[in-house]
Formats: sequence, structure tokens, C-alpha cells
Amino acid sequence: MSLFTVDNLSDLLGSVGQELGPSDWMLVDQVRINLFAEATGDHQWIHVNAEKAAEGPFGGTIAHGYLTLSLANFFLPQLLRVENISMGVNYGCNKVRFPAPLPVDSRIRGSGEIICAEEVKGGVQVVVRVSIEIEEGARPACVVDTVSRFYP
Repeated sequence: MSLFTVDNLSDLLGSVGQELGPSDWMLVDQVRINLFAEATGDHQWIHVNAEKAAEGPFGGTIAHGYLTLSLANFFLPQLLRVENISMGVNYGCNKVRFPAPLPVDSRIRGSGEIICAEEVKGGVQVVVRVSIEIEEGARPACVVDTVSRFYP
């Protein structure tokens, strides 16, 4: 894991273009997919029915796109640490894409780049483009421009 750490908000403002990561690998197994289906009510067969999905377009179950997206928040603290702040909050996303399906039992990791950092009222807003890579995959499962705000 490669963690980029800045000591203060001023250093964060000067970090545009900084590459982040990669994070540690994590496994996306059927248990995680099923738990996400339960939490969201999305029980579509391509996610939760292994027998039917084996005959479907992906050859097995795949993770929900929004499950994959939510894991960007798991990877962000492994990619970027801002010291000497009172708090950081998720502010939203500017752009989300799912270039490749995420097959069950795949290992994924996050990497990123700081693409924007600017002062906002009371703090600093940072846009980090997070790519969620599938081990041995040709394309990422998700690319998202996350927006975070950090306060002194």
C-alpha cells in the first residue's frame, strides 16, 4: 500500500496531479454481494443467483455497480491522509463510470490522482479520481471523481 500524507491544508492545495496508491487488495465475494443486495433491496439475478448467472452474459454473478462505487470510500483512506484537520467529509461525486463488470471472487484495489484542490468556505475541497482495478483485468470496474472537503 502506498499512502500519500499531507501535513496541512496548504500542502493539500499544492498536491494537484499527485498520484495515489495503490491500496491493498480486497476480495469481493458472494457474501459481500448478497449483503449489499439485502441492504439495498436489489436482488437482480445477475448479482445473487449463481446458477442462473452462470448461464448469463457474464458467466457468473457480478457485483452491483453501486457496491463497487461504494468501495471507493473504503479505498480513499488507504490512498490519502490529511493531518492536522478537525474533519473530512464526503461531499459527492462529479463523474462515475463502470468500464468493466466485477465478477464474484475478484480481487480489487484502488488507486487515484488528485485532480483538483481549491479553497472553499472554511476549508479545502479536493477532487480525487479513484480507479477501482480488477486484478488481471484489462479495464477498471469503476472510475469515480470523488469530492471531499477538509476543515482545519
